[in-house]
Amino acid sequence: MVKLSIDECPAYFEMYLEMVDEDILKELETQLEEYPKFIKSIPKEKELFSYAPGKWTVKEIIGHNTDTERVMFNRAFRIARNDKTPIPGFDEDAYVAATNFNSREMEDLLEEFILQRKSIIYFFKTLTQDELKRIGTASNKSVSSRALFYFLLGHLQHHVNFLKEKYL
Repeated sequence: MVKLSIDECPAYFEMYLEMVDEDILKELETQLEEYPKFIKSIPKEKELFSYAPGKWTVKEIIGHNTDTERVMFNRAFRIARNDKTPIPGFDEDAYVAATNFNSREMEDLLEEFILQRKSIIYFFKTLTQDELKRIGTASNKSVSSRALFYFLLGHLQHHVNFLKEKYL
């Protein structure tokens, strides 16, 4: 499990931090390789499957993962650049409800994720340790830039585990 100082992340990050190791870059790159393979292994007939009424479909989870990558990356970017403006939260359910993920091709949803993650990796490689340790405010909580990268790793792993458990 990743160890961060108490002021680097909100308590709810802990469940995600338990799923990741210390080497952010290695894990970002490994997930970029493994996640597409996993998604491609999902049978076509499962793409619109939801394990219960009102729960997201497989395609909606894939889209949600990309949205979350965008939102958390934007936060990490702003904080690394020393932007002290408080960053508002987002309602993931409202974001998914406002999309057309279910009418899109799985290959397109996956390609969108891949491009977003590649951008994240490229940016991460440019950051200094000081930039990674900068603290900002997101969703009314103090958080460091690096904590948001760890969050991305744990969040994606959480959804991979969830897909395996509830959907496949």
